[in-house]
Formats: sequence, C-alpha cells, structure tokens
Amino acid sequence: MFYAVAIWLACAVPASATMAYVSNEKSNTVSVIDTDSWTVTRTIKVGQRPRGIEFTHDGKSVLVAVGDDDTIEVIDVAKQEVVDTLPSGPDPELFVQDAAGKLLYVANENDNTVTIIDIARRGRLGEVQVGVEPEGMAISPDGKILINTSETTNMAHFIDTATRQIVANVLVDARPRFAEFKRDNSELWVSAEIGGTVTVIDPVKREATGKISFAIPGLRREAIQPVGIGMTKDGKTAFVALGPANRVAVVDAMTHQVTKYLLVGQRVWHLAFTPDEKYLLTTNGVSNDVSVIDVAALKVIKTIQVGELPWGIAMAPP
Repeated sequence: MFYAVAIWLACAVPASATMAYVSNEKSNTVSVIDTDSWTVTRTIKVGQRPRGIEFTHDGKSVLVAVGDDDTIEVIDVAKQEVVDTLPSGPDPELFVQDAAGKLLYVANENDNTVTIIDIARRGRLGEVQVGVEPEGMAISPDGKILINTSETTNMAHFIDTATRQIVANVLVDARPRFAEFKRDNSELWVSAEIGGTVTVIDPVKREATGKISFAIPGLRREAIQPVGIGMTKDGKTAFVALGPANRVAVVDAMTHQVTKYLLVGQRVWHLAFTPDEKYLLTTNGVSNDVSVIDVAALKVIKTIQVGELPWGIAMAPP
C-alpha cells in the first residue's frame, strides 16, 4: 500500500518548472510561461507600458518597469500579483541589479538620468546624469562599473558604482539599445539599432576594439536592427535579436563572426536563456509571441502566443 501511494505522489506532484515572465507593452500585462509545457499559465495585470523586467536575485519577486506610470512594480511570485512599487523616476525602461541584489539601477528615458534604488527599503538613493534617452543597462562582473547606453547621444557611459560618477564615455553607432558583459569581463558588447551593428569594447581600456555587422540575403540593411543580446556563460556564443529582420543572429563570440541566422517571430526584441542554457526564448513584438530556440540544435522548436507587443523577458533563477 505504501509503495502504491508513493508512486501516486511521485506522479501527481510535477517537477518544479522554470518560469519565464514576459512584459507585454501594449496589453499592460505580464505573461507567465511554464518552460516544461511551453504554455502560458497565468496573465498578470500590471501598469501602463511595461518593458524592462527582471527577477530579484532571491527569485521571490519580479520587477517590471511600467514606463507610463513612472514606477517599477513588484510582482510577488508566490501570489502572482503586483504587491508593491519602487520609486524609479520618469519613464523607466531597462534596469540592472548589483551583485548583492540590494541596489537597482534604472534608466529613466525622459529625464536623462540613472536612478539608484535601495530594493529592500523601497527608497531612492540618488541619480546619475547621463546622455540623452538612456536605455541599456549592464553591470561589470566585479560590480565596480555600471554601463548605461544613451540612444540619442550614441554613447556607452562607464559609471563608477562607488563614486556614482561617469569615468568614461565610449562612442558607438546610432541608437544603442542594449549592453552585455562577457562573464570574464574581457569584453562589453553594445547593440546599435539604427547603426545596425554591435560594438565590442575593451572594459579595461574603455575603448572600442571591434564591430560586428550583419547581412541577410533579400533584406535591406536598414531592416536589420540589433537590440537584445544573449551570451552563453562560457562566453563562446552570442545571440543577437535583429528587430524587424525577424531573425536572431548566432555569433561566434571569440571571432566575432556571424555563423547563422534563425528565423523567429516578427520584430524580435529581447532574449533570455533557461538556466541550463538548453533553450533561448525571444520576445516578438509584432507577432505577439515568444519563439523557443533549441540552443544545441540552433533551431526554433516552438512558438507561444502571449499578450500584445511583448517586449522584455525574465527567467527565474535556478
């Protein structure tokens, strides 16, 4: 009898699945995706124009930048609902946490600042004046340098996290949208949407050392607009979302050469790996769906319908 009950319990209780949270910019919702079944299990109502989205380091909350409400909303993962807000400043877009998960650095597009927030105390600690239309945010692996990209100034700003001062500015191509460090701090990549490139920067010398360009047969150059970047933990392979080209570029991150283009949904914005890096999920703004890429096979295996204008995506920590 005990054996039979044990078997029943093992079958009845599903394994803990990794959940992906997708911000839907137009429908003002967050879609929750179960990565075992590849289905939307819940739709959470949030504020106006949600974009940047990220789990807190403890995995208990999801932070969502609701730009038209000028705040960061806090979703309780257990309750699956918004339970609090953070004082972000006007028009928050993307943000990044420090290594300890105590501070949040937020790009405020409308007033050209980066706001610093104490997450636990729900308090604003200060701000850093940056270039025009700040968006991309990244923090160095050692936590000492914060990167902000300004879309109109066309720069990557290097901010000392101790002094909260800009210590360097690196010029990149037009409309930089996203920044990503290699985990060994050997390179910083910055995507330029209008420039159609990814600039590779030496974070120590703080100068551009290379540039990655893209060419897809049958597409005009101006249709290829790099935005989100996802890089494997070993730093060997990168994936770049190419916007209205409806492709994700696969890049050898050691040689900086494009090795393949993967056709995904329409107007691909941002990317997120599952914790084991077996799959990469992309948000496709115009087709209102998420593409699932098998990383080993370099093949799209699934399309998941979500809300209107999916923009950002966050994956639960392991």
